[in-house]
Amino acid sequence: MPQKGEMHLLLKNSKDMHQFPILKSTKSQTLHRGILFISFLSIQLILFLFSRPIQLFKHSASPCDAGLIYVYNLPPAFNRDLIAACEKINPWPSRCPSLSSPAGLGLPVIDSDHNFTDLMPVNLLQSWFSTDQFALELIFHHRMLNHQCRTLNPSKAAAFYIPFYVGLALEPHLWSPNSTSYDRDRDGLSLLQWLQIQSPYQKSHGWDHFITLGRITWDFRRSHQSDWGSSFLYMTEMGNITRLLIERDPWDEKDVAVPYPTGFHPRSLADVQEWQQFVLNRKRKTLFGYVGAPRSGFKNDFRGLLLNECVQAGSKCRSVDCNAGKCINSSAETMELFLDSEFCLQPRGDSFTRRSLFDCMVAGSVPVLFWKRSAYMQYKLYLPGYGDEPEWSVFIDRRDMRERNVSVRSVLEGIREDKIRELRERVVKLIPRLVYAAESLGEGMDDAFDIALKGVLRQFKDRRRRMKVAITK
Repeated sequence: MPQKGEMHLLLKNSKDMHQFPILKSTKSQTLHRGILFISFLSIQLILFLFSRPIQLFKHSASPCDAGLIYVYNLPPAFNRDLIAACEKINPWPSRCPSLSSPAGLGLPVIDSDHNFTDLMPVNLLQSWFSTDQFALELIFHHRMLNHQCRTLNPSKAAAFYIPFYVGLALEPHLWSPNSTSYDRDRDGLSLLQWLQIQSPYQKSHGWDHFITLGRITWDFRRSHQSDWGSSFLYMTEMGNITRLLIERDPWDEKDVAVPYPTGFHPRSLADVQEWQQFVLNRKRKTLFGYVGAPRSGFKNDFRGLLLNECVQAGSKCRSVDCNAGKCINSSAETMELFLDSEFCLQPRGDSFTRRSLFDCMVAGSVPVLFWKRSAYMQYKLYLPGYGDEPEWSVFIDRRDMRERNVSVRSVLEGIREDKIRELRERVVKLIPRLVYAAESLGEGMDDAFDIALKGVLRQFKDRRRRMKVAITK
């Protein structure tokens, strides 16, 4: 805006024009009158523009531009009652403490594992919980109920969320010797019978519906009566529904893999940034670490091979044997190992993925993978895919390990220190994408929940566009 002196000069110059001798030429008079008029308009325009609010940035797109989400209010038998019966979920130590939080986060570590107090900055302890690795259904349900794009009017929704805790419903029947295939399918069948009479489902046949499954996809893909798990994903009514789960079938486009829940649930952007600085600058004492246990009865057990490698590497490697239950829900012992290790070994678990991969990366340790399906073909919304693995990880083909063509130690010792730092920086940069915040972080930072939800809404939006194009042809 013109300053007081500048405005005075403009007005003074305008007045000075009238003090010039009157010119005899009509053209000259017309010219000077034109200049005077233009000067006057310019002053008025400047005053008008600077009297209005200045918009330095265009309004950003609405966070709900991709559509609103309707959360079904299911009968409590499909979610709340399952939590109330937590003592019956499995025959091992009670799952109730880890499922007691309405948000699905579990007990704070300051209440459940006091050994955490020496591992990290004190003010970040409140962001760490003893979180169950299968708590995805609870975490998503809580966040969906409080999401800014939730609508209570199904006619306005672009997506429909089904808060069925199907993993918790199935688990008691996975370990019971008396459970039949019908027992494992019963809750899923009941849910789908309820769903198919709901008008939004009838309208779309489920193509704009999504659900979270807290266990791996293979637990819900029973092909034969005597096989493991339920046949939930093979039920007709599930055919069009998108599923968010901790391990997907790479050949099923309706499966979307999302990170396993870890113990870190930041409360704010500041929490994330402080944690990133902490793990990035931490002095690491060990070249590589391994958290796991050998599987007895397995021929050529690869986990046992890695444990032997660790022993042979001496002070270059540390391990935590999970046989004694030391690795449940991110114990202090496992987190200390990841925080102290430059690299962490990540073989496949009972399936191709492990929660340990995410615990490792959240601690700022660089994962070493041996199966491409463990991550590169799984978490496409979150991690660089096949062919891009050097950006954030190290890949060693398990077959070369088995044939003794290569050792973990020789590969990792061959990586320059500046390259290790570069790898860690890339891992640390990924951390916000791999954790489930206690609530939305805001300020432009997406966590694992935000990325999953945006991916689903984008997918549904593309489907609607394709359907419109097909109708117009």
